Amino acid sequence: MPYKKLKSADDDNALQQIIDGYMHFHEEVYPQQEELFRKLAFEQTPKAMFITCADSRVVPELITQSSPGDLFVTRNVGNVVPPYGQMMGGVSTAIEYAVVALGVKHIIICGHSDCGAMKAVLDPAQLKGMPTVKSWLQHSEVAKIVVQENCGCADHTTLGILTEENVVAQLGHLATHPSVASRLARGDLFIHGWVYDIETSQIRAYDTEKGEFRRIGDGPLPMATPRPRY
Repeated sequence: MPYKKLKSADDDNALQQIIDGYMHFHEEVYPQQEELFRKLAFEQTPKAMFITCADSRVVPELITQSSPGDLFVTRNVGNVVPPYGQMMGGVSTAIEYAVVALGVKHIIICGHSDCGAMKAVLDPAQLKGMPTVKSWLQHSEVAKIVVQENCGCADHTTLGILTEENVVAQLGHLATHPSVASRLARGDLFIHGWVYDIETSQIRAYDTEKGEFRRIGDGPLPMATPRPRY
């Protein structure tokens, strides 16, 4: 099929950058890691599942300097995890597969600064003409109510606090999934809640015992995993 010219030079340039990137990968990067890719061709044993926002500025492998095969990544608008039994779609199936089939030991839910999804949760008028996104972000409504009824924060800090509370809320939803709940109960799975700052590269992690987010690198690693019961 002949190449169909796109609508504008900008469209052409955007696609060409992607093609050029692929060619660089194929011709320069792949040969340097050919042994790794040949091994990955028939198996994957990721170290962790990484659930984050679909935002183009958030690149889990770059942020964590992970190699192919290290992370089992799931991305969606607002780094949402629907509670088990609701909207049993891509996120739920990915969690179940990661825990049961791949046996991951860690699940990270990572929000980020300047999140458009969280801005829309605060101002639903932004979602006009986007009914699917509006429905999806109902899973973040709990975080909005927590902030409204408990925060008492100034407007300039509300977005950041909502972003944190959304991560906490999604951790709660994650624990409703039977495969996750079972392994948490016996101490065989560890969950983490992170917020990544795009401008500074800093990550703050949720400490469930202290009920606060603390910067990774300042003291012991904050953990969101509940105590095992078995």
